[in-house]
Amino acid sequence: MDVRVINEMVQKQSAFVDKLTAEVGKVIVGQKGMIERILIGLLTGGHVLLEGVPGLAKTLTVKTLADALQMRFSRVQFTPDLLPADIVGTVIYNQARSEFISKKGPIFANLVLADEINRAPAKVQSALLEAMQERQVTIGDTTHPLPDPFLVMATQNPIEQEGTYALPEAQLDRFMLMIKVGYPTREDERAIMDRMTSGISVRAEPVATPAEIAEARSVVGQVYIDEKIRDYIVNLVHATREPKAHGLGAMADFIAFGASPRASIYLNMAARAHAFLRHRGYVTPEDIKAIGIDVLRHRVILTYEAEAEEITTETVIRKLFEHVEVP
Repeated sequence: MDVRVINEMVQKQSAFVDKLTAEVGKVIVGQKGMIERILIGLLTGGHVLLEGVPGLAKTLTVKTLADALQMRFSRVQFTPDLLPADIVGTVIYNQARSEFISKKGPIFANLVLADEINRAPAKVQSALLEAMQERQVTIGDTTHPLPDPFLVMATQNPIEQEGTYALPEAQLDRFMLMIKVGYPTREDERAIMDRMTSGISVRAEPVATPAEIAEARSVVGQVYIDEKIRDYIVNLVHATREPKAHGLGAMADFIAFGASPRASIYLNMAARAHAFLRHRGYVTPEDIKAIGIDVLRHRVILTYEAEAEEITTETVIRKLFEHVEVP
């Protein structure tokens, strides 16, 4: 398909993006980066992990997006005593009809917020993972498909390490993006305080439907991505595994494990969605750089040496972006 045709299609289909951003902005002050990344997840079917201290409007953002997109929203507070059945549902006996029936859990929603995911034991995390990966859930003997679109937004607190179970690398890899949510600026904080203490409650009005998101998703898949940019993605991911081959010998001692092939797939998909959100029908190297850290942050595992030197994953990834040749 001609790039011009794709461009026109993208401009038509992405018209709702600005309306959506404005509508969400009525409720949420700032946090544009977080909102955009959640939209990238929705447009590509990729799940999102948010890390930030409590009170940064993570829950409110997801709830507001669900309102604006007319989607079913559910929130699960993860605790150490949570059971898999509390998330996926269970089989209960109906005495009146003398039969067992499936009672569906909160996972049956379009937007599922898994709050403080690292507080739940491994059994519960794996139940959530089956749902994320297979987009279906087994209750008793019956397999139920999950609604479409389906997106898991998980949050984890970086601070209170007490009572938390670190997510295993294989689980982290299932999340398309890991976003670090920072504190608001001084001006934003003032606006938040004024808005939240005014006594007036504001709700986001619907601006798009799940059907429109599904349509937009098919257009995102057609966004043009040049051969050179595809090679650039693969070179970036390879540089995390073989830094010496890319002139990054100094980083070799700091990387224990590089990114998996999922990183290349997700970089490609997220870059297309990033271009779509900017009403563009083609991907540029800037799209890759904009979402690169969020896609790679949780996939590059550092060595103890890096921790001793106080080198973070972000430092390593930035170095990769500086060294790998841009097409």
